[in-house]
Amino acid sequence: MNYTYILRCRDGTFYTGWTNNLEKRLICHNEGKGAKYTRARRPVELAYYESFQTKEEAMRREWEIKRLTRKEKIELIGAKKCRNK
Repeated sequence: MNYTYILRCRDGTFYTGWTNNLEKRLICHNEGKGAKYTRARRPVELAYYESFQTKEEAMRREWEIKRLTRKEKIELIGAKKCRNK
């Protein structure tokens, strides 16, 4: 399985990425071994994720999410929380 995810950083900013092991990737980010962006903004927490069969689908969705405004990302995260209730 492949995932596109959004992290909420300590400073309130968002980081979007993709991985094939979500749990391991989150640990890496919080250990400072993830992306350069998140190293100085730890701890980070998983705010949102989507699952995909292929790496290409996950990467495409990552690109789409990175093009969203902050407001649109907040709406996306909020919509997911509402669906999970």
